[in-house]
Amino acid sequence: MRHAAIPQGMFKPKPTAIETKQDATTRAARQIIDGEAAKREQKTERLRLARLAMEATNTDTPPEQKPATRRKRR
Repeated sequence: MRHAAIPQGMFKPKPTAIETKQDATTRAARQIIDGEAAKREQKTERLRLARLAMEATNTDTPPEQKPATRRKRR
């Protein structure tokens, strides 16, 4: 008599204490990194929108250029 095949991953070995600590550390590190990346993307988007708004209001005036200065010879 043949038994039905056991689905893959049904009986997983329990991780050791070291693996569990490593998983917790990895999970915490990824949360921190993902949070920082999300903040950076939000800041970039906010600054991009502010720059575009500023450029839209300042299209009438050309940027001012400093007059060329001569160097003194010694």
